Amino acid sequence: MGVWHRRSGRISTGARRKRFMSKRKHEMGRTPTETLMGEPKRRIIDSRGIRKKTPALALIQVNVTDPKKNETVRAELEDVEENSANMDYQRRKVITRGTIIRTSKGRARVTSRPGQDGILNAVLI
Repeated sequence: MGVWHRRSGRISTGARRKRFMSKRKHEMGRTPTETLMGEPKRRIIDSRGIRKKTPALALIQVNVTDPKKNETVRAELEDVEENSANMDYQRRKVITRGTIIRTSKGRARVTSRPGQDGILNAVLI
């Protein structure tokens, strides 16, 4: 069974809506891209319009911003420490937005969405 992004099949009182239209291709969803540590690997996904999406499947480098010095440097990703989004992601070391990672510059919190944007940005804690 696929993933679909449509409105609910029920109205506010709980009654079922009458189906007047079948599923459309633009309503199709996809399984989440679970970005891991490793040699950089991306894939190209066709999206609506002329653009393409390039989600990251694996990354090893991160753009780390130091808020005190107000400068950004590229650092090596060493470990995924904590992921509050999902305990299973934490066990498998999946990187999502809000994940706490250890870099060569120190601990940082991920601010980008690597499974959507294909880039890993973080802010030092």
